[in-house]
Amino acid sequence: MYTRRDAEFTEYTAARLGSLRRLAYLLCRDWNGADDLVQRAIIKLYVHWNRAQADGHADAYARVILVREFLSERRSGWARQVRLDAEPPDVPVHATDHDAALDVRSALAGLPPRQRTTLVLRFYCDLSVEQSAQALGCSAGTVKSQTAKGIEALRRALDTGTDRPAAARQTLRNHGHGEEARHG
Repeated sequence: MYTRRDAEFTEYTAARLGSLRRLAYLLCRDWNGADDLVQRAIIKLYVHWNRAQADGHADAYARVILVREFLSERRSGWARQVRLDAEPPDVPVHATDHDAALDVRSALAGLPPRQRTTLVLRFYCDLSVEQSAQALGCSAGTVKSQTAKGIEALRRALDTGTDRPAAARQTLRNHGHGEEARHG
């Protein structure tokens, strides 16, 4: 039977999955290992969901579980027994276009503070419209309009302000979600 607790947990994990994956990747430096780590952490979080939610710090609770799972894995014999230094598979590497990233940062810096803050919260911090509205102390409609205006201003700046607008626009589309877009 699907309970209210299950619905709240599902909503929470759906909203935080991206940030948990990025944190796990920063720890593991491997997307497959990060996915495994997040899966184990989510299972443990589900078991302790009532406690995590009651404290009002579910994000902190989830991060602690993730970090402890990572450290526990590193202390276990598995990490010492499995060698991952064999030849890497022959797969294409997605090169980071640093010039395009600089173009995006420059265009972002030229935005009004409210639009810049809204875009950073929405796309870098991966917050929902509602979470961004709460952080900014405004309505969800204001977040949506500031997001639309900010994206349009960035597009204009990238179309006219750089020699390489297509690469910069692609970087903007991938910003905050680039690794996820390539790795699921």
